[in-house]
Amino acid sequence: MAQRESEIVIVGAGPTGASLALALAQAGFETVLLDARDLTATPPQDTRNFAIVTGSWRLLDAVGITPALEGETQPLHGLEAVDGGTHWFGAPRVLFGDEDVPERGEGETLGHMVEAPKLQAALDSAIKATGKLTHLSPVRFAGYETQPGKVIVRLEDGETISARLLIGADGVNSPVRTAAGIPTEGRDYGKSVFAANVTLSQPHGGVARQLFTPEGPFATLPLKGDRANLAWYMKRGAPEAMAKLPAEEVEAELNHRFAHFAGEMKIDGPMGSYPLILKIAERLIDDRVALVGDAVRRINPLAGQGLNQGFRDVGALYDAIIEADRAGLDIGSPQTLSAYQVSRRFGANSAALAMDGIDRLFSNDAALTKPVRGLGLMLADRIPPVRRALAGVASASGHGLPSLMQPR
Repeated sequence: MAQRESEIVIVGAGPTGASLALALAQAGFETVLLDARDLTATPPQDTRNFAIVTGSWRLLDAVGITPALEGETQPLHGLEAVDGGTHWFGAPRVLFGDEDVPERGEGETLGHMVEAPKLQAALDSAIKATGKLTHLSPVRFAGYETQPGKVIVRLEDGETISARLLIGADGVNSPVRTAAGIPTEGRDYGKSVFAANVTLSQPHGGVARQLFTPEGPFATLPLKGDRANLAWYMKRGAPEAMAKLPAEEVEAELNHRFAHFAGEMKIDGPMGSYPLILKIAERLIDDRVALVGDAVRRINPLAGQGLNQGFRDVGALYDAIIEADRAGLDIGSPQTLSAYQVSRRFGANSAALAMDGIDRLFSNDAALTKPVRGLGLMLADRIPPVRRALAGVASASGHGLPSLMQPR
């Protein structure tokens, strides 16, 4: 079997891998995208919804995805938080809104809620139409070895691909990360998240709302048509059991517990659950290997930062590759990959630890921490510089962002 030649091999065709493949191919790099999916088969049901923030939306626009999503998203206009519990029930605090986004372009919002299948379909369609991008499916990564000036990628069917750079965008249990021998650190929260879409009895106005309870947050993220994607954090076992109950029983419990916060809710579609874990790779790179997205980190999904951190990886790695190529340097060299790691390691780990810290601070009913939490929410609500700072971080629209996430 002849060896295939390319410049870059990307393992994983989810949102991070696909968007990076599109960006690099559009920049002129010969790119092979390895996709484990069988695109001729009926895809498994995917009920996920992504909160795509301002900077990430700009990245998707830069690679030509947003026109295909026109009319399919729910714009996000604000984030509201409430501190609940037995000591007192805090007042709703609007932490920030569209007007707080730094350097906001005409018509830009905090972000967009996008159904996962629609985002993937838009990416898949763009991949089919892009030159210099070879999309192999269904194929599975089997390993790699490095040789002087190149990396040889092995597939399970025996085919090999020679490239200058291998990129792992292959999820939280990344085979590329495992093959590179990159260890991870983290913890199991002992919690899971119950997830479902619901119809609401009152308009949401495009505002994401989060109620902090002693057992964990309860959040509603706005969807089209006064629907919402809800996430309810509970001790491990409870969400898994709840997802198996009849919808009527779940609705009764939801409305008994949270109708005062979100109004009456009715389950709209399948229900599910997933475990809450923290997993961070000790490094983002190895010899001619770089990791992006969930292959780098799985973080607490508070504020919907998981995929958005992955898009920041995409933007930073793209810039490192582009700058190296313009300077006549090897795109898979230690110098190039170190530039990527330096640009992302601190920010990504800070985001992961910030989400972990917020969970620890708010997921209790201690009287001593209540005033601290209340003061923090009040400051965010009432002081414009604090609001703008929070909005800049949450929406990925501040200074120092990758070129693909800058205003166009």
